[in-house]
Order: sequence, then C-alpha cells, then structure tokens
Amino acid sequence: MSPFLFATTAQILCESGSAIRLAELCKERGAARVMIVTDPGITQLGMLDDILPGFAKAGMPVEVFDAVQADPPESVVMAAVEQGRAMRADLIIGFGGGSSMDVAKLVAFLAHPGCQQLLQDIYGVGNAKGQRLPLIQVPTTAGTGSEVTQISIITTGETTKMGVVSPILLPDMALLDADLTLGLPPAVTAATGIDAMVHAIEAYTSKIKKNPLSDMLAREALRLLAANLDEAVHNGRNREARQAMLLGALLAGQAFANAPVAAVHALAYPLGGHFHIPHGLSNALVLPTVIGFNAPAAENLYAKLAPLLVADLKPGNAASLTEQLVAALADLSPRCNLPTRLRDAGVPEDMLPQLAKDAMLQQRLLVNNPREMTEADALAIYRQAF
Repeated sequence: MSPFLFATTAQILCESGSAIRLAELCKERGAARVMIVTDPGITQLGMLDDILPGFAKAGMPVEVFDAVQADPPESVVMAAVEQGRAMRADLIIGFGGGSSMDVAKLVAFLAHPGCQQLLQDIYGVGNAKGQRLPLIQVPTTAGTGSEVTQISIITTGETTKMGVVSPILLPDMALLDADLTLGLPPAVTAATGIDAMVHAIEAYTSKIKKNPLSDMLAREALRLLAANLDEAVHNGRNREARQAMLLGALLAGQAFANAPVAAVHALAYPLGGHFHIPHGLSNALVLPTVIGFNAPAAENLYAKLAPLLVADLKPGNAASLTEQLVAALADLSPRCNLPTRLRDAGVPEDMLPQLAKDAMLQQRLLVNNPREMTEADALAIYRQAF
C-alpha cells in the first residue's frame, strides 16, 4: 500500500430539517457575530426566512452577503471579505451551491483578523497559511462537494479560473438538509448530480493520490447517486432521494478532495469560462468522451464501477464492462433532459481549438488523469462531443 494522507471536514450533520438549528450550532461554537455568504436567488426564494429568526432569538448579530454569482470573480470575493471584516464576523456560514461555499471559504480565511495575505498570494496549492474563522457549510445543491473540500475556484479574468487549495480551507462542519433541496429545478438537480458522479469516477481513477479510503468513498458515492438521480430529477419532492443525493455528493467530495479530479474537469472549465455553461452540465457534456479516451489506461478500474451504474449489466471482460459504463454515462443527460452535445449548449465549432488550448492550462488536474492527454487529444475529444 502506498502512503497517503486523508483529510476532511471535522463534523457532518446529515438530517432533514436541521438547517433551522443553525443559530444554535453557531452558539455552540462560541460565535458572537455571524456572516452568511449566499447568492441572491437564495434570499429571493426566502430560503433563509425560517433560519434568521433563530439568530435574533439567540441574541446573535447576523449579516447576509447575498451577491455571490456563478463562477464568482475576485471582486465578489473581496466585497464579501470587506463585509466580514467590517462587521468583525467570528464565524462564517456558506449557504448555497458550490460558488457560495467557495467564496465562504476565502472569506473565513481572508477576513480573519490575523490574516496578512492577499487573495492573489494564495492561488495554487498550499499557499494559504495561518488561521481562519470557524466555517459551517450548508449545501443547497447535491453536486459540488465543496462542503468537504479544501478547494475554492475563482474566476480571475474574462475566461480564466484559478484555484486556492489548502488544508486551512477545510470547513469545520457540513450540514446536509434535504429540505433545502426540495425546490431545485430538475435541470439543476440533474447537472449537479452528474457533477457529483464525475467526482466519484475521477477520484476512483486518479493517478497520483488514489487510496483505499478515497476508493471506498467513491464507490459508495456512485452507488447512492446512481440509485437516486432519476427519482430526485423526476420526483423532486422525494425527501429520501434528496437526502441520499446530498450524502452521495458529500462522499464524492471527500473522495476527490483526497484523490483529485482530472481531465473531465480540465475540459469542463473552459466551457464555463467562455460560455458560462453551469459546471455540472459542462462536466456532463464531455464525460462519456473523456472516459472513452481514458479506457485503454483505466478499463480495469472502470470495470469495477460499471455494476454500480449499469442497471442491466451484461457479463464480460474489462473492455466490455467499460463500454457499458460509457454507454450508461452517455445516457444520463438525455434521461435527465439535459443537452447532450456541445452544439446544443451553444458552443460554436470554431471555438474548439481555443477550448483545447485552454484545457491544457489545467495541468493541476491533468496530472491526475490515468492517461496522458495532449492538446490534440483534447481537441479530438471536444470534436467528438460537439
């Protein structure tokens, strides 16, 4: 067995209806002033309306920063940090999808009174050092796994993203409350669910840091997600399916936080950067093609995942089982009424070479891919997915 280090969020509360107790959970951690980082959709939908009175009852000042947007730019991060500093927040809550939770991580770090680093100093792996404010993450989608990862992805230019990766960003608690996801539209449920499945698959085949714990978590994540995706998409009020999806996404997050993702994500990021395609959908659009490309190097691993995803699996060798896995992955999007081709998502064909060039910038991810990928390979994959 190769040596490995495994780290994750210290506490996980998996309970429908538990978000109503957020103020109580903050008080238990000695908080006096709390800041909630979220997006405008959350406040417009009134998703905090039952939660905020608990803070007033506890005599605990709370402020809401609700300007987070998809693919959050540096300006949004710094606006949130300034609000956190101004109110002297001593606990941060990330409430929403991956973008809100990613911003919350950076606020918890940069708004700490002792922080001397600037945002531009901490991009990359292991550059954020020191202390951060206590951090509770409350996902309202079952997809990113950001509640258990040490990664924050930020938009740094017109079309480019960068990551801050550091153990200091690992939250103190993840709160999984299916009630917060009952109203999610089917398309969002599908895209985020497939995103979580990608996390599990890529963690299981990650080249460098794959380990027994990440393998176990990836397999259980994929089992939960595959078994509940259709029900969550087509019968969104099913609380049990929603809770299972949240747990599956969290387990997948734990897996890829320790055995990082690879080429699917590397090819998905430029789609989000150039065309603002939601991250989960970007992953779904290239997923079957990338897995097919990786098959010669990873079919023995894909074959072990096939029984978790393929309902009517036919016995065969590793190559046959992998082919069935790829076919099942290709069927996910049409089954969930998502676009299946890049052209259907508004990607023009003449942009494919630029996308391939941009994907090569994601070497932090590509080094984890089970098969080496060149720019020509990336372009061929985009063309196949077009």
